[in-house]
Amino acid sequence: MDIVLLAKAAVMGIVEGLTEFLPISSTGHLILAGSLLGFDDAKAKVFDIAIQTGAIFAVILVYWQKIHSTVVALPRQAKARRLALNVLIGFLPAVVLGLLFGKVIKEHLFTPVVVATTFIIGGFIILWAEKRPPGSVRIENVDDMTPWDALKVGLVQCFAMIPGTSRSGSTIIGGMLLGLSRQAATDFSFFLAIPTLIGAGAYSLYKERALLSVADIPLFAVGLLFSFLSAWLCVRWLLRYISTHTFVPFAYYRIVFGIVVLATAWTGVVVWAE
Repeated sequence: MDIVLLAKAAVMGIVEGLTEFLPISSTGHLILAGSLLGFDDAKAKVFDIAIQTGAIFAVILVYWQKIHSTVVALPRQAKARRLALNVLIGFLPAVVLGLLFGKVIKEHLFTPVVVATTFIIGGFIILWAEKRPPGSVRIENVDDMTPWDALKVGLVQCFAMIPGTSRSGSTIIGGMLLGLSRQAATDFSFFLAIPTLIGAGAYSLYKERALLSVADIPLFAVGLLFSFLSAWLCVRWLLRYISTHTFVPFAYYRIVFGIVVLATAWTGVVVWAE
């Protein structure tokens, strides 16, 4: 296996892990990083989706106590069953809309200019969400969510099908706009990511299996490993961060980064691959 290609896989894994659970769009960053690295062919697109599984293992590790206690309590505790049902309900809209529109979106919207534009729009939405009056919070804890709350967050998650929008940004900021506290929205976003990203990775690998071979195992293994390690560090940091901070810095990051990408694309300073 080409050492340069493995190095690119490591970089892409780090980008995935650091951006998957922040409201700044991992898909958008992977598209931009892949464009800069020349790692943007059909196999690279499968790789980008598959390595999300590494980031999910990090979430499972960080939330293991909550996940384990919920699973064990399913037969006898209504609260545990409600949380499991809510995750299932929140997951379903992405499955349906992904199967219906996923191919069209990948063919027409996975471009740097689209990513940069949605970066900017998403930044302003975060600023708007953070200006909510204090009394707008209805749900402080993820265990207090209703199935209707879960469905609404699941529908909002579907906006993340547009690259640059951010799955975590859609669910966290969308959840906050729907009345969830910052902590509850973040926790539910992480729980919802587990079936969503594992399902997307497995489906992508199965659908594009003809592109892959045994020789690709080292490439994917490196991406998964670095995705896991960087996501583990990022999730632990984010959970501490949100206890005392808002998402406003991420909003400004999105806006500035999006403007830089558009400016470099229009001036020709950087030739972004389409």
